[in-house]
Amino acid sequence: EEEFKWLLQEEVHAVLKQLQDILKEASHRFALPAGGSGGAVKPENFVLSTSGTDQVKGVLTLQGDALCQADINLKMPRNNQLLHFAFREDKQWKLQQIQDARNHVNQAIYLLMNRDVNYHFKTGSEVLKLMDAVMLQLSRARNRLTTPATLTLPEIVSSGLTKMFTPALPPDILVNFYINLNKLCLTVYQLHVLQPSTTKNFKPAGGSILHNPGAMFEFGNQRYEVSHVHKVECVVPWLNDALVFFTVSLQLCQQLKDKISVFSSYWNYRP
Repeated sequence: EEEFKWLLQEEVHAVLKQLQDILKEASHRFALPAGGSGGAVKPENFVLSTSGTDQVKGVLTLQGDALCQADINLKMPRNNQLLHFAFREDKQWKLQQIQDARNHVNQAIYLLMNRDVNYHFKTGSEVLKLMDAVMLQLSRARNRLTTPATLTLPEIVSSGLTKMFTPALPPDILVNFYINLNKLCLTVYQLHVLQPSTTKNFKPAGGSILHNPGAMFEFGNQRYEVSHVHKVECVVPWLNDALVFFTVSLQLCQQLKDKISVFSSYWNYRP
């Protein structure tokens, strides 16, 4: 009984403090600390690369959760013509995945700070409930970075991203940016128009993170097929740090839950 009391009053608070420290570090990695202090976020440049072809090259400038510049060179396979696109000066593209992940981290910190050192946990189930709530926020934060949104091709066409570039993207080029784990990815789709006379069996593609050549869709009374897909990416080191912090925090929560459960089951089965 004494040991369980000590666990509830001392060890639980020690773990909560440790979790707070780790998650504040994670929050700082998103370069936008809780409360929005800490001055302006420094823009960082990343060079896009792929292990395969050199059809697409580019440099992206990331500032916190916003892509503030994108400079892309695209070599068209049909005629080896080189196209160059950049974001318009007045445009930024918000990466919702980073924004959401940060919000979940801040929510987890808020839950932990609500139980300060003077708070007395009376039961094990109270601690378990708090750990479950924190773990839910951390799992959601991690999932936002590890699981990009699935989009249909018409959704990509009508996303605001296509209107960000100067010169304007030609109608047979589609682009999509997303986060996957610790990488910032750019996918470029090249399309060709399906003529009404075509004998091809038209079957519109559903939602996907990455569409393959041969995927078809209809937009504005016109039918298209994806002819080429180029995917390039760059590693964002601080996203890697954030994912490590999430994993460590989830392990700490689970360890504390296991300890509490052991005591609680002993409690319930005392002779």
